Amino acid sequence: MTFLRQRVVPLACAVACGALLAPAHAQDNAGNSRIARVTVYSGSATVERVAKVPAGARSITLDCLPASLDAQSLQINADAAVRVGEFHVRTQERDAVAACASPLDGRIRELEDQIASVKAEVSGLQLVDGYLKNVATAGTPEGGNGRVQPGTPAQIVATADALRKSAQDAQLRTHQWQRKQEALERALKPLTAERERTAGQRAQVVSVSVNLATERDAELRLSYQVRGTGWQPTYRATLDASKATVLLERQALVAQNSGEDWSNVELTLSTGQPGRATQGRLPRPWTLDVVQPLAKSAGSAMYSALVAPAAAPMVRGRANAEEALPSFDVSSVDKGFATEFSVPQRITVPSNGQRVTLALGTYTAPATLITRTAPAVEEAAYLVAELAPPPGVWPVGPATLYRDGAFVGAGRIDFASATSAAGTSSLAFGRDELVTVRALPVQDLTGSAGFTGARTERRTRYAYTVENRHKAAIALQVLHAAPISRNEKIEVESRYQPQPTDLAWDSNPGTVAWRQALPAGGTAQFSAEHTIRHPKDVEVQERQ
Repeated sequence: MTFLRQRVVPLACAVACGALLAPAHAQDNAGNSRIARVTVYSGSATVERVAKVPAGARSITLDCLPASLDAQSLQINADAAVRVGEFHVRTQERDAVAACASPLDGRIRELEDQIASVKAEVSGLQLVDGYLKNVATAGTPEGGNGRVQPGTPAQIVATADALRKSAQDAQLRTHQWQRKQEALERALKPLTAERERTAGQRAQVVSVSVNLATERDAELRLSYQVRGTGWQPTYRATLDASKATVLLERQALVAQNSGEDWSNVELTLSTGQPGRATQGRLPRPWTLDVVQPLAKSAGSAMYSALVAPAAAPMVRGRANAEEALPSFDVSSVDKGFATEFSVPQRITVPSNGQRVTLALGTYTAPATLITRTAPAVEEAAYLVAELAPPPGVWPVGPATLYRDGAFVGAGRIDFASATSAAGTSSLAFGRDELVTVRALPVQDLTGSAGFTGARTERRTRYAYTVENRHKAAIALQVLHAAPISRNEKIEVESRYQPQPTDLAWDSNPGTVAWRQALPAGGTAQFSAEHTIRHPKDVEVQERQ
């Protein structure tokens, strides 16, 4: 199999070769071919399209491919019976290609024809109604000739009854047709809106013409990149407090507006990002020179420019990634530089930005339940589940949280950034109303220290009380922020009661954590006293 990219055939050869290859010419379009497989990245996707090639074909043209197709990424493969020559990519207006008419156009025309037919029926019935009114008034003084027409009482009654029935039938049928017209117009409105929305992205289409030679019926496969696609992971976490387990349900949100619908395709979700730069930034030379006296300001500016970090270059294709609508793991493959998740069932994703949610398996994780509170920030306690990272790859994503079957809010799954000493991650499942937290008023004293009183000393005391009103014991965790000196002139001395279990909780120096079991109905007290000393002429800047 030969594969020649964008080869230009000389005119003389084209004429001669055309005479030799004239017997067979296959035409195809995107509607007759099919999308077999799609690999979705963040902001782009690789589409594999399959077309049938009849025996003896010398060329094939696939029309109506999306304008978002990246011609540089186009790859063509075929069965062993097919020899592939050069191919040509052409972009043209969709309206200029009859085969590329929007599938909505036919349905819209059909509805418009039905509405026109209904309007004609209504117009005819209105004409009948007007005629009946004229007949009814012809024999009255208000009639056309102003004279009363003679007639027997029986004739008058029969005429009146016939007019009444005819008028009723006409009015009823008019009402029914008007109802049908309203229903048709309601059905037409979303189709018209969808056609107008997609008119911009489908204003142009791409055609790919391939010269080939085949001995028997075979398949031709086109692979190309398209923009305007994306996926993101999402999770559902359900806490069973009685069993101390968390049921993690994996989901993926897939959406795309590439310009072509993906109907009943094999879908693969990849963590790779082909739109990123293929090479990282390299260091620039750092030079030093003597500042000329007459150009001091300019030299200072030059020096600042040299030592300042260079601005990050704009990543090509970022705009497309942001415009892309914005996705796990029933079976996953680790390819070393990216992880791919293959969806077992075939998926349909329309090209209208609609988000498709895929359910991709569950995992029950054992959890350690703790009641966490930071009294200085908020006098409240929250139920937290500490989880070890599950097996496999779990990309970062949002999670909806449920506690004992009740929805409690939204959180975030991020097992990759587990920083605790045990290597666990935390999920908070809402407020624990049966734990009462109280923060006593802060005691703040400032005075002088040292033999000459040249130093300032400030002593601050925090005290907290926590009460467990549960019928069972809880694992209590109390967090407190202690001051940290960033300058040798500032001294900090801290005393705690009781002694904290961790002076740098979650690898954050200065975040103090007490952790202990609190029995049912029990009360625990915690206190922290911080003494800060510094020279009087030093102004201390506090950030908290």
